[in-house]
Amino acid sequence: MALLDPKAWQPTQLFGGEREIVEPATGESLGALTLAAGEDVEAAARAAARAQTAWARTPHVVRAAVLRRAGDLFAEHADELRAWLVRESGSVPGKADFELHVAAQECYEAAALASRPLGEVLSSEQPRLSYTRRAPVGVTGVIAPFNAPLILSIRSVAPALALGNAVLLKPDPRTAVCGGLALGAVFAEAGLPEHLLHILPGGPETGQALVADPRVPVISFTGSTAAGRRVAEAAGRQLKRAHLELGGNSALIVLADADLEGALAQATWGSFFHQGQICMTTGRHLVHDSLYDEYVERLAARADALAVGDPYREQVHLGPVIDHTQLAKIERLVESSTARGARLAAGGTHRGLFHRPTVLADVDDDTPAYAEEVFGPVAPVRSFATLDEAAALAADGPYGLSLGIVTRDTALGLELADRIPTGIVHINDQTVNDEAVAPFGGVAASGTGARFGGSANLDAFTELRWTTVRREPADHPF
Repeated sequence: MALLDPKAWQPTQLFGGEREIVEPATGESLGALTLAAGEDVEAAARAAARAQTAWARTPHVVRAAVLRRAGDLFAEHADELRAWLVRESGSVPGKADFELHVAAQECYEAAALASRPLGEVLSSEQPRLSYTRRAPVGVTGVIAPFNAPLILSIRSVAPALALGNAVLLKPDPRTAVCGGLALGAVFAEAGLPEHLLHILPGGPETGQALVADPRVPVISFTGSTAAGRRVAEAAGRQLKRAHLELGGNSALIVLADADLEGALAQATWGSFFHQGQICMTTGRHLVHDSLYDEYVERLAARADALAVGDPYREQVHLGPVIDHTQLAKIERLVESSTARGARLAAGGTHRGLFHRPTVLADVDDDTPAYAEEVFGPVAPVRSFATLDEAAALAADGPYGLSLGIVTRDTALGLELADRIPTGIVHINDQTVNDEAVAPFGGVAASGTGARFGGSANLDAFTELRWTTVRREPADHPF
């Protein structure tokens, strides 16, 4: 039996109008969905707040069982969900399988959160019991993007539910099925009680209503830095917590002693995985000048050898970018970069939404595709002469999400990493990595730190409450 019955995708009372579900590779319609309006957000928040109080009192073993069952269902329905990820988001099957794996692991890790210690006993100078206790925040708002729609929704939804919260999830309307409605169907089948998870697909207006609703004290947002600033400003006016995972322009540093073939394997995957539409994508290749010419030549050859096409009907390395707006941005950055002197070593062309993997050489500070986040399959390459120069180049710019360093001297790699502000470091690996057990997040324009994954979820989705208990009422001077 199909998990996603088109007739039961959504409740019929949504008021935001109908939107077509489009397959980027072909432009074909995969169906239609109803978007949420502000009044839907208000109704969902009201229902979620009512349901959450009972869910918070539910024994942790019951909550954990729902999360474990949800994890199992991602595997049981893998064929159906994989097809949606491939067709709706333009993922190649391997990337879709990775999302399904991480989604299951997020559920299993969240199930373990439900039984974590809720606090600690504190020392006190008074004759009393003094302790802390974690309490659910109540209703959590989750705003998720299109690029890894399942992972970037489930990593907040699962821990929030496990810790006793209700969730309002606003997936990107371009990937509302695989990034939203699929989660609703999985958790319903897993036995999650009604009204604890609401799927509210929509655009910026829906997100604004979610951030503004007074019943939603915590917002978990993943998306662009520009949009994240607006979310933070709106949440700040209401003194809400906003956990932000934003854009990046991550560097891969290839030191002089690096194994070149190994470095190129990191470079190819880091820049071209999922058409470069990953926040952690390697957006800047910093290569020691003794390796630079050969690196550019061999990276360009690797790019030229990659197959680009329809991932649902062909065996390819790269699928389509998500839509024509994103394609136009990639084109603009590549064209303006070559106009300013960058050398096009590979790619630079597209057929429909299928953009060839592109290598740009001889870039500098003013090269647009080097200085800005492209969110497309573009690899700008620049040389450096000293470790000081490499550190300065990698630290330059507004972002601080992920960093990769390739070297045979791992101690030197770690020493270099300590000089570069970043939320994530990988020695002898590329910049795109994710595990459910690991804290995830960036600094500066890349976000508000490691607020997702592992024990960081406790801080994200609970409030820490101080409690004291005396045997008799206390005495006071007046």
